[in-house]
Amino acid sequence: MAKTIIHTDNAPAAIGAYSQAVRAGDTVYMSGQIPLDPATMEVVGGGDFRAEAVQVFKNLQAVAEAAGGTLGDIVKVNAYLTDLGNFAIFNEVMAEFMPQPFPARAAIGVASLPKGVQVEAEAVLVLNA
Repeated sequence: MAKTIIHTDNAPAAIGAYSQAVRAGDTVYMSGQIPLDPATMEVVGGGDFRAEAVQVFKNLQAVAEAAGGTLGDIVKVNAYLTDLGNFAIFNEVMAEFMPQPFPARAAIGVASLPKGVQVEAEAVLVLNA
């Protein structure tokens, strides 16, 4: 099975040795997104967790659309938070962006994330499901 690299200028460019997403068959593996503005590559939110989470979902949405899907096609989300006290806010933001039924999800507390952000999320989506 061939793999297809997914890239869009509407999401932050990769800041390492990875692709924004890779499609294998009807499955798209989306790399972790942090709250970077794709135009400036600067962190959004000024330390406001909700603003950071909103930008993360905007970035995931842009990559999903570049792959030919939507956030509704996501089957699994992995969220990484530097403070699990923000878990309820993450849930609220996720519910604003993603339709029901919601995908499977893991939320993991981590010591730190790139560029000092408070949240990162990665996802797997299935097209034509």
